[in-house]
Amino acid sequence: MTVKEVLAKLKSLADESRRKHNAKAGAGDNQFGVKSGDIRALAKKIKTDHELALKLWDTGNADAQLLAALIMNPKALSAAEVETLTRTTAFAYVADWFNSSIVANHPDKETLRQKWMKLSAAKASKDPWSARAGWHFTASLINSKTATPALDLPALLDRIEKEMPKARPEVQWTMNNTLAAIGIHHPKLRPRAIAIGESIGLYKDWPVSKGCIIPYVPVWVEAMVQRKT
Repeated sequence: MTVKEVLAKLKSLADESRRKHNAKAGAGDNQFGVKSGDIRALAKKIKTDHELALKLWDTGNADAQLLAALIMNPKALSAAEVETLTRTTAFAYVADWFNSSIVANHPDKETLRQKWMKLSAAKASKDPWSARAGWHFTASLINSKTATPALDLPALLDRIEKEMPKARPEVQWTMNNTLAAIGIHHPKLRPRAIAIGESIGLYKDWPVSKGCIIPYVPVWVEAMVQRKT
């Protein structure tokens, strides 16, 4: 398929309620509002097409970029290209799909994570998507319970306590995930993680459906710990 054909197909799948949902979540006007299931079905039909994916990404269209993240070949990208694509993200859903499908399967994932985690608070405000990715993969490491001795968890708590209150919303989300992961998996650090969550109060009033866990760290950690016992 060509870029023109793909965009036409995506436009034909547009859903107004999804478009409004995306807009509320931070997507700009360059989107059709295609449901995730329809994008995944189209990706399954196209399969891997790296060149097409790069061209779709360059359109800046949110739906096209979501599709691109599914049909791109991570091994065909250099670390520098991954960084460029990460920085040019403009919508959290795109960033998360790209991280899960591409960065997570890239051979330089850990090197990139370490580089992104070195961003100072000031630099992170100018490059929020790289910072979001760095914290995302740090949280993933902690949740996987592998290689965590290489992570200085008390130092991470120091950073979160200092930086999260003023961080960009894009970065706050994955910083909060990291804080929760520490609280859930490391009992000795749990009281401090919960205290930080209480002090900052992030997502305390976050609306959730019945039966879902609110991302407010004190509640989230307690719920997950209870599930494990």
